[in-house]
Amino acid sequence: MEWLLENPLVAVLSDTVSSISKRREALGLTNPGTVEQLAREVQKDVLLTNHTFSGMRADLTKSFSVSPLFQISHSFSMGAQGLPPYTLATLFGNSNLFMQGNIDNDGNLNGRFNYRWNSNLVSKLSAQVAHSPGQSLLSIENDYTGQDFSACLKALNPSFLDRGITGIFIGSYLQAITPKLSLGLEMMWQRPSGAMGPETAITYMARYASKDWIMTGQLQGQGALQATYWRKIADKLDAGVECQLALLGGSGGAMMGGPPRREGATSVGAKYEFRASTFRAQIDSTGRLGCVLEKRVAPAVTLTFAGDMDHLKNQAKVGMAVSIEAGGEELLENQDATAQPAVPPPF
Repeated sequence: MEWLLENPLVAVLSDTVSSISKRREALGLTNPGTVEQLAREVQKDVLLTNHTFSGMRADLTKSFSVSPLFQISHSFSMGAQGLPPYTLATLFGNSNLFMQGNIDNDGNLNGRFNYRWNSNLVSKLSAQVAHSPGQSLLSIENDYTGQDFSACLKALNPSFLDRGITGIFIGSYLQAITPKLSLGLEMMWQRPSGAMGPETAITYMARYASKDWIMTGQLQGQGALQATYWRKIADKLDAGVECQLALLGGSGGAMMGGPPRREGATSVGAKYEFRASTFRAQIDSTGRLGCVLEKRVAPAVTLTFAGDMDHLKNQAKVGMAVSIEAGGEELLENQDATAQPAVPPPF
């Protein structure tokens, strides 16, 4: 191996890599986050996509341990779209391991298993077994978090049994260019079945984070454009805007020479945090207005009220939910007595 280490070409490459690493460290770059969390401040925190619901819900959670984390919950729903009447879920996690599983009254089973190999690499496995055809899912994911970049490899329903490789394979990379600017791309390769040809797509993305505002943009190869803007207006008030624009083929199709059609939507939302409650409101360009209020009425009881009104379709939906967390006095005392900084589970 000495002849390889003393090779002039290897020495030049080693010096180049070392020089680039030193320059990157001198820039003071930090990790930009993952591609999935690119616009998390707007899509997951301000807008109502992950918060609104309809009908009635009740969640009862029992915590048996804090470190390691161990919980069992019972969820009941009535009149809620997409939710089963009853779901039993359990959760376990420590600094390197996270497991979660749930089963509903129809026998549909979902499970997640995450393992942290080291401080940079996390492997994730999720599976869904459903009675309805085409609803079962298997996902394998590996996330690597570097000092100033994030990389991810993901496979959805991979198979080698149908005359070749089938499934969806996604690779993404996000790199911090400056302390405020991050650039990245995501590549997707999919093949639904052996009888069909493969399809590919590339998405380019950018994120600019200032002290009190963040702007992101994504451009897909098919011509779809997505942009978000988040701003911290006050200590307890956040606002966000999301714009989506897609170029679609005309009614005559490309072979008929039909002109492309533009379809887009814009959503504007705000979040205000009170002392013991959180209020979110959103309105979009289609005339749809929604709001969600989360109120903690007791240390272990949270009430949630949701409303949604579509003026163009003349439709309205309301929802109410109650969440009760039980841990017991002994668990709370042990939590206070053993409170210490710990690495969170790899969610």
